[in-house]
Amino acid sequence: MAAPRPGQMIEVVQFRRATVTDDGFSEVRTFEDYATPQRARKIDASDGERWTAAEVNASITARFQFRRNEVTEAITPKDRLTCRGIDYEITGKRELTDDRQFLEFSTVARTDRS
Repeated sequence: MAAPRPGQMIEVVQFRRATVTDDGFSEVRTFEDYATPQRARKIDASDGERWTAAEVNASITARFQFRRNEVTEAITPKDRLTCRGIDYEITGKRELTDDRQFLEFSTVARTDRS
């Protein structure tokens, strides 16, 4: 897949790092903002994929493309990202180009939760 052009990287994405704390009864996972917001290209799933996902569990899928840097390099599927007020779980991470300048994150967001 081709690298995104600068004019395509219009989304502002905030990564959120998972932290686990013990509240005395169980371990509780919370998410805190991690690093500064990053620019990305967001690619929504096709209509067919969205329709199928909505039927199964009311979720949407999207891919986010980022320039590789120390922030995006440190992100793992344990983390999350927020874009336009929607929290996305990271389901995959891959190199987008052979020159290793860009990364792509596969994500899913639940739309049936408030």
